[in-house]
Amino acid sequence: MRDRSASITDLPMSPDEERQRRFRTYLYMMLARVACLGIFFVVPGWWKLVPAAGAIFIPYFAVVVANQVTRQPVEVREIPNALPAAPTPQPETWTPPVDDARPEADERREGGP
Repeated sequence: MRDRSASITDLPMSPDEERQRRFRTYLYMMLARVACLGIFFVVPGWWKLVPAAGAIFIPYFAVVVANQVTRQPVEVREIPNALPAAPTPQPETWTPPVDDARPEADERREGGP
């Protein structure tokens, strides 16, 4: 069976679109806060606590939601007829060169004069 081919809809949201989405979410939540403030002055008695709580806590949630960046998981697709990757070559170890031109160095090592 053939795998599904790549599609333009598989691409993640562009940064501009994501920023606009977060801005709209923040704007709607702030409009709800303004509505809570307006309702606060209209509602009588202890019912004022409900819109007051909304006006107090909505800004926190608005900032948390607006700062949350959505990232779609990157799907790794295998190419069905691809060749396997070549093995990586191992680095050669460096060995210091031997200086055969100076025989007196060998005599010093052997304990000579």
